[in-house]
Amino acid sequence: MGPASSRPGAARDGKDGRDGTERVVVLLCPRWPVVSARGTGRLPAAGPAAVIDRGRVAVASPEAEQEGVLPGQRLRDAQARCPELAVAGWDPGADEQAFEPVVKSLEEVSPAVQILEPGRCALRARGVRRYHGTEEEAARALLGVLAEQHVPGRVGIADTRFAAEQAAEQATDDAPVVVVPAGGSAAFLTPLPIGVLPDPVLVSLLRRLGRHTLGDFAAMDAGAVRARFGAAGVGLHRWAAGADPRTVVARTPPQDFDRVAEFEPPLERADQVAFAFRTAAEDVVSTLADAGLACTRIHLTLTGEDGVASERSWTHPRHFTAAEITDRIRWQLEGEVASGSAPAAGRLEQPVARVRLTPERTEPIGQSGDGLWGAGVDEHVDHGLTRIQSMLGHRGVLTAVTGGGRLLGERRVLVPWGDAVPAPVRAEASRPWPGALPGPPPATVFDRLHPVLLLDAVGSPVILAGRGELSAPPDRLDPEGTGTTRAVLSWAGPWPVRQRWWDPDRNRRVDRVQVIDETSAAWLLVTTGSLWWAEARYD
Repeated sequence: MGPASSRPGAARDGKDGRDGTERVVVLLCPRWPVVSARGTGRLPAAGPAAVIDRGRVAVASPEAEQEGVLPGQRLRDAQARCPELAVAGWDPGADEQAFEPVVKSLEEVSPAVQILEPGRCALRARGVRRYHGTEEEAARALLGVLAEQHVPGRVGIADTRFAAEQAAEQATDDAPVVVVPAGGSAAFLTPLPIGVLPDPVLVSLLRRLGRHTLGDFAAMDAGAVRARFGAAGVGLHRWAAGADPRTVVARTPPQDFDRVAEFEPPLERADQVAFAFRTAAEDVVSTLADAGLACTRIHLTLTGEDGVASERSWTHPRHFTAAEITDRIRWQLEGEVASGSAPAAGRLEQPVARVRLTPERTEPIGQSGDGLWGAGVDEHVDHGLTRIQSMLGHRGVLTAVTGGGRLLGERRVLVPWGDAVPAPVRAEASRPWPGALPGPPPATVFDRLHPVLLLDAVGSPVILAGRGELSAPPDRLDPEGTGTTRAVLSWAGPWPVRQRWWDPDRNRRVDRVQVIDETSAAWLLVTTGSLWWAEARYD
């Protein structure tokens, strides 16, 4: 590290920034999605593991990275490098829920905590420093809180939030604290690569202009930055110069809406447990209503007399009532009985001694009611599907939503019944996706592309020529791969899809053709040059 940044011990006076700004502490939990997945049992507690997002590695554990598994790799490439790799899908909601207990523990040390994202939060340095003496000692105390939660952590302290975040990123397992001296944020940021800025488009432009470090960017004239990059560029220019104006905005700790009921003697029948918990369910619903909230996701923990617990999260498309909460308790207990007679870990084999209800997701009550003309899912439909879901498992009932992508299979995303559409899916769906198939879309999208045979008038396979044209007009089609061909009445295309041509691991090059056969069935076909697959059918 340069003179402007140091390992622990660089700033023991604990003064605020030289310009009078409040010093900022950023606490980072590296690879939080992996930590969260391991804590919730979605990944094993040890060994190579990775969190997957849309078929690619989003986050890899240290053991996996040692085997050559890196973020951005295709899943099959990662598994080729590390056959024993354990994987789990990315679940932003689970990451947020797993981070909440960590934040609550930090709030016992310093109440001014701002969650930047799951696994990353910011605090005002003054509060924790006054209690512990120095910034270094305060950082060690925060790391001790994480250690009690069995969560790895790194700490960065600087005059600005952006500099503190970069300091935390520079920390290592051997030196988990990086303290940037007061007034030294600009010098600390100067040698860092331009890629640490959170704007890929701006970063790409700056690299083409020969600006490869934050210092290069900070040295540019502010007027020229505004003229070329606009207000967003000016803001990032200030960050690079160590003048981030953002302050720590502490969150208001959420009110505790948990309810617990203990039964003595323990209850054996599901209807008895549900009835006994009815008062607690009514209490939590009314308390939430008094706070202007409605609950759309709950977590139930049913503990048997022998200490074995059954845990499950339940969601609702609108909001839970007391009767619906007691229904979920009964269904969860009945599902334990229906799951089989052989004892298993996490299955209740004894009478229920304790029930704990935790509202996991709430929203303003005005957003969960019916509109002027009615809204939401029919109560009978929701009741029936949720009942089926209780027997088949959380992913036993799925609903389709529109995602992002250029191929139809990417645009169809299946979400468990009652779950909100994940924010990344909503964001991807709103992007323009040039090259995507225009509407109206096909009615039937196949789960997997299946091979078809497309022939010309002389019976030779139709292939894609070098200039993106078909070798001959399609004349016969075998859509089922049975050897029985159908005459092609009309066709259109090809339309190219060229994606990430600059990335050898993630590029895609396919062409699409629409075909109508003699039965008036319309097909959407894709080809990579010589082989054809059916992607969808127009019904």
